[in-house]
Amino acid sequence: QVQLVESGGGLVQAGGSLRLSCAASGRTFSSDAMGWFRQATGKEREFVAGISWSGGSTLYADSVKGRFTISRDNAKKTVYLQMNSLKPEDTAVYYCAADIRQLGIGVREYEYNYWGQGTQVTVSS
Repeated sequence: QVQLVESGGGLVQAGGSLRLSCAASGRTFSSDAMGWFRQATGKEREFVAGISWSGGSTLYADSVKGRFTISRDNAKKTVYLQMNSLKPEDTAVYYCAADIRQLGIGVREYEYNYWGQGTQVTVSS
């Protein structure tokens, strides 16, 4: 079992920055790929960014590439999402998730086994 708890969401003006954190507990964190997804009101949940177990590989959705950075600290069992140059269209509930398959970085929901409860990010124009 893995427990994931996100934090760091909030209200920010367009062009601003936020850093989300996701603290993991319950099993070996350092062997799992981790991902961030988001779900805007009335839309399906979508992949935002993913990072390999070592942190050596990352993937980003085209919509956030160059603005968001995913990172992890295995000693702290925490994954981060640094979000810069935020836009109103980034408004959503952001979820972190753990991919225990050990097959690389998943980009689809079904590839992730454990999910956090989500944290709201609201970007005002």
